[in-house]
Amino acid sequence: MSTLRNQTWLLLGASGGIGRAILAGLLERGARVLVAGRHPEALADQFAGDQVVPVRLDLNSEQLGMSLQDLITTQGLPDGVIHCAGINQFGAMEASTDSLLSNMLNVNLRSPMVLARELVPAMRERGAGSLVFVGSTFGSIGFPGYSAYCASKFGLRGFVEALRRELADSPLAILYMAPRATCTAMNDAQVNAMNKDLGNHMDSPERVASAIFRAMDRGNASLYLGWPEKLFVRINALWPRLVDRALRKQLPVIQQYLHKGA
Repeated sequence: MSTLRNQTWLLLGASGGIGRAILAGLLERGARVLVAGRHPEALADQFAGDQVVPVRLDLNSEQLGMSLQDLITTQGLPDGVIHCAGINQFGAMEASTDSLLSNMLNVNLRSPMVLARELVPAMRERGAGSLVFVGSTFGSIGFPGYSAYCASKFGLRGFVEALRRELADSPLAILYMAPRATCTAMNDAQVNAMNKDLGNHMDSPERVASAIFRAMDRGNASLYLGWPEKLFVRINALWPRLVDRALRKQLPVIQQYLHKGA
């Protein structure tokens, strides 16, 4: 296990299942962690000592850029950032609202872009820095009931790919991690039941966190977690009609739960 001792990492999304597992991994490796959120004290209070530092950031705010500038001023430039915050909701597209769509795009896509805009210049000037973005298999495969979520994660995947190529001549490390379905509170009872009926595998948050740290250690540019999901990602890129047909067969089962959500 690599050490991050004497390093400071900024973690966004620590209140979620994957985020909590990542936080535990960062602390095990000796890092000082800036735990960001709208109510970070609730999580920081669970840990003794000064390894966990609560910082207030609202990823849905138009003032996120200024808040990040203030954070750098007060806490210093972090050695690395892990963005695993996200909003998701399973339901028919016609059941969505303007507020839901705006919030989802702000948190899932806009906030990673603002984060990179504010931190990359200083990291590049320093000559070191890591940016880790947690996406989703649904950032490569459009799935019924997740239209808006897929759009935000497709966008995130494209953004990170372009950013990595834009910074190819720099020492910065850029990682995109795409988990498959994960056992977290983001999935409610009906989504868990649907995944069971469809035979979809679900990983624990700890498995996802361990995979992220392994990818960081190896210097991976991207990582897709789970089999056969990794295969489906490649098939969808080359022969999307094959995935269309497979999902069409599953659609009656999906719609049973989709209509409940609507």
